[in-house]
Amino acid sequence: MQARTAVVERKTAETEIRVAINLDCQPGSGNKQEINVSTGIGFLDHMYHALAKHSGMSLQLTCKGDLHIDDHHSAEDTAIALGTAFKQALGEVRGIRRYGTGFAPLDEALSRAVIDICSRPYCVTDLGLKREKIGDLSTEMFPHIFYSFSIAAGVTLHIDVLRGENDHHRAESAFKALALAIRQAIERTGGDDVPSTKGVL
Repeated sequence: MQARTAVVERKTAETEIRVAINLDCQPGSGNKQEINVSTGIGFLDHMYHALAKHSGMSLQLTCKGDLHIDDHHSAEDTAIALGTAFKQALGEVRGIRRYGTGFAPLDEALSRAVIDICSRPYCVTDLGLKREKIGDLSTEMFPHIFYSFSIAAGVTLHIDVLRGENDHHRAESAFKALALAIRQAIERTGGDDVPSTKGVL
């Protein structure tokens, strides 16, 4: 089968980013999963690493951003670049499940993510984060990261943290739930059909 890979480079006055992904590195795929993330924001690195690990993709992501200002541009632009790479790697939406749902617990926290790879980008999140920051990442950036990814990837995304007291746990369970939803949605069906009554996505 054709490899589902992509390399995206994105350079602006605020950030310089390179993303390389391989969507097919799940156990049994025969492809070694390799993950290296360096955004300059430790907690964001942690979240992207979890996303890649549990979705079964290889991810190489580097970002040099204007962190002397704040974390906004680096967080937003890496999500855009990752979403763009995801869309390019996936190619035409054909022969995949299209829909995916993931539930991920982390101790007392539990999150649900639902994704539709449909070329109609939309994002709804309810994360319930209370702290101003987790590590060096502003909590207001979490919904924006998911939004930016969904718009660039061309997917509909709903992410809800259903319960949890610890914001680190709430945020991490949300990323892991998204990873599981992605893993399900991109699974090959063995066919070549477009998963839509319209015949095109």
